[in-house]
Amino acid sequence: MSVRSSGVFPVFENVFKINPNGRTGEPDDLVPIAEMETFSVEMDGQVQEWTPMDAEGWVKRMMTGKGFTIKLSGKRCIGDPGNDYVARCAWMTGSSCDSTYEWGFPNGDKLTGDCVVNVTNPGTGDAVDVGALEIELMSHGKPTYTQQ
Repeated sequence: MSVRSSGVFPVFENVFKINPNGRTGEPDDLVPIAEMETFSVEMDGQVQEWTPMDAEGWVKRMMTGKGFTIKLSGKRCIGDPGNDYVARCAWMTGSSCDSTYEWGFPNGDKLTGDCVVNVTNPGTGDAVDVGALEIELMSHGKPTYTQQ
């Protein structure tokens, strides 16, 4: 991955890593998740609203909480440590689905933190398709954003 100072970039320069040892692993344990093709991020902001009398009917707001989900979609790749780990989470519950992630941005910045791995497609599709793997990395607590 190249570090750029400005400009447009191809989406494939985003890199997602997962800790196959869950939250007990070390930062050096993080591995890429092979064969992912698309990703999206859904932000979940909790906003409180109030309408004080001196605002003459206009609503005021404050962001009081936040969460997000990174959705990754690609192919099931048996033998890749990252892909195998997240695929196994389809059959687990509780803290067995807890892990840590790293999102490397094209400019070199990183977002890291704890997550819950939710598998939404563990390898299904049409008979002539390559097996799919679709996952959600759901934030668990405040992440750390590190600028390059």
